[in-house]
Amino acid sequence: MTLSDAEIIEELDSWAHFSDALRAEDRALFKEMLRLCYEYFPAMQARESPFPSEALFMSLLLVQHKTIVWLASEVEKMKAEKDEGLDT
Repeated sequence: MTLSDAEIIEELDSWAHFSDALRAEDRALFKEMLRLCYEYFPAMQARESPFPSEALFMSLLLVQHKTIVWLASEVEKMKAEKDEGLDT
């Protein structure tokens, strides 16, 4: 059985109390992180699981991983630019 739209939205909404307990700057980051999960709504629906939070956690991990990969790429670009500047 795949997850319905309502189950996924209910799971995302269920984290509101957790969010409310965070400091303001952390709360904003957490809400943005959850908002980004909506990009993966179709993948979350395809997950066959009685636990909707599994799909949420996988979406969160994917968002985090994409950010890490992008940051690593940016660091490599900066290193290459620095190295090119030293050669001249």
